[in-house]
Amino acid sequence: MANVSVYNMEGSEVGKMDLNDKVFAAKVNEHLMHMAVTLQLANRRQGTQKAKTRSEVRGGGKKPWKQKGTGHARQGSIRAPQWKGGGVVFAPVPRDYSFKMNKKEKAGAMKSALTSRVNEEKFLVLDSLKFDEIKTKQMVKVLDALKVNKALVILDGEDNANVALSARNIANIKAINANTINVYDILKYETVIITKSAVSKIEEVYA
Repeated sequence: MANVSVYNMEGSEVGKMDLNDKVFAAKVNEHLMHMAVTLQLANRRQGTQKAKTRSEVRGGGKKPWKQKGTGHARQGSIRAPQWKGGGVVFAPVPRDYSFKMNKKEKAGAMKSALTSRVNEEKFLVLDSLKFDEIKTKQMVKVLDALKVNKALVILDGEDNANVALSARNIANIKAINANTINVYDILKYETVIITKSAVSKIEEVYA
């Protein structure tokens, strides 16, 4: 069973914690992680780009000059792609870039991402993380104590609004709830900082 140190907000080790091997010591599948990241980025795309083809551009119904005898190259329309103001060849049209993964693939990608962070020793567990007020300086102090500067902070979602708001204005730091974690964010940030209660919630879902 995977075993990690537990720290307090001052950066001192206060104990150990056993992690569920089904979630945090799974086989790392890079293909599934790649699919999950690609899916998330693809699903963000609006797909609203549009340009007109020669059939959609206004005008150009009349042949600009006769076929032969002018010395010019033959032309059929002033809205052909080679003309200024003409249509675009193979113009982009609105489309849906999204695709789907099945539940087992999504779960496998999430377990792989979490396991990779544990294996790299970039998975820091805190006994608790709560602030009495919204204070960016206090969040910076916690990050300095843990010696991290690019981190994903995972909270349990209960009474953590002050922490999330305190982290919001710090570059390269993102605070999210355990029920909204995703593979892209876990891999994007160098370190995962997570509370013990958030670990339990993740294990409930993926174990």
